Amino acid sequence: MEGREEQRSVMMRRNREGTLMSQWLSTKLHHISERARWNPTYQFKTLAHLITEETLEWAYRQLRTDAAAGADEITAQEYGKNLTANLKELHTRLRERRYRAQPLRRVYIAKEDGKKRPLSIPVLEDKIVQKAVTMILERIYENDFLTCSYGYRPKRNARDAILAIQKKITLGEVSYVLEADIRDYFGSIVHRQLMEWLRKRIEDGDILRLIGKWLKVGVIEDGRLLLSENGTYQGSVISPLLANIYLHEVLDIWVERTVKPRMRGEITLVRYADDFVACFQYLEDAEKFLQVLPKRFGKYGLELHPEKTRLIEFGRSAWGRSKRDGTKLGTFNFLGFTFYCSESREGRFTVKSKTMSKRLRRGLKRVANWCRVNRHLAVEKQNSYLRAVLLGHYQYYGLRANYRCLLQFYRGSIRLWKKWLGYRHRSGAVPWVKMNRILTRYPLPRPRITQGQRWNQLLLAGEFT
Repeated sequence: MEGREEQRSVMMRRNREGTLMSQWLSTKLHHISERARWNPTYQFKTLAHLITEETLEWAYRQLRTDAAAGADEITAQEYGKNLTANLKELHTRLRERRYRAQPLRRVYIAKEDGKKRPLSIPVLEDKIVQKAVTMILERIYENDFLTCSYGYRPKRNARDAILAIQKKITLGEVSYVLEADIRDYFGSIVHRQLMEWLRKRIEDGDILRLIGKWLKVGVIEDGRLLLSENGTYQGSVISPLLANIYLHEVLDIWVERTVKPRMRGEITLVRYADDFVACFQYLEDAEKFLQVLPKRFGKYGLELHPEKTRLIEFGRSAWGRSKRDGTKLGTFNFLGFTFYCSESREGRFTVKSKTMSKRLRRGLKRVANWCRVNRHLAVEKQNSYLRAVLLGHYQYYGLRANYRCLLQFYRGSIRLWKKWLGYRHRSGAVPWVKMNRILTRYPLPRPRITQGQRWNQLLLAGEFT
């Protein structure tokens, strides 16, 4: 046994995500990626054999151990107590085609507008198999996806999309910006059309059957099984990849191959999942695009959100005109940031971004609710939570021009902490003298800019074009 474990450890190496993967699996995935890259029309006929016990164990290790359990109430910790036997049995069911997807558990999370967003939680074994399939399919579709797409992709994130927009508007010929949002995107994806597009690349029947099971399995809500003809389930591990494949076909390729050749001037698309921004050089191009886009979406079951989709004048020429006429220039929102025209310290035109006011209020509301519910905890434990919240906030929103909003969040968090600590005292308040002593002993991290030198280098090098 010890010899087998030693041999296995020798065969393992770290892949690009930094997690252990065998030389055999890593080599196979590399070959798939290379074939997909060199032959954009190649259909992969044999992929399911890559879902081995080792692949399933790798997938299990990628999952969050503290994630909520699905309808079967089995947690990752419980499953991991007998991991080898459980994965062996799961692999046998997959190989013998006895694997059955289980309905997801429906929960709701609050949205900014007061409404609730449905979230569907798969059972653990479905998460494991979906993660394994996603890993394989990513090696194919990462070669197909265009550079305008940033959401749910390896080595790409929201900040890359934000910097791409800033660079394009600052240095390019942009005069108009279309801010767009798709209504209930994940719930509107047409299964038949999605499967048809998947077959352009995937000819492995076992993989296609698995995806079909996950699309049609349904959710359990209030003890009832609800089925849907369309949509992918938000919360499902494979849903982000499927959603990207769908919009890649509906929007990205259409803009690149059909729209751009018909435009009089430049058009730049930046998409993160179902949120996207389109930049135009000329108004007539923007209006033409906005006129045709709903028809294109309607053909594939999608609909633009009328309240969150708007065309504004934005860019260097609009900024110069507003300065000359003394008028206020519009702004647009994307990925939690509000983009606005400004000038650099040298007096040059630039585009800056700050935290959306709604996001700032929502973040402080979460801090307030947590402090209210957990005000009985020791100050040290409260400090530990608040430190994590602030550091996470700075990590995402820490752009150079956003320091003022970071400071607002920092000061607001201190005020809220002080308020709810006061409920532990007879007077109902903590004097600032005492609060300052608490902060001296249990300090909270001050605002920090996380947009380091690396981002500036990538921006100047044209990495986000």
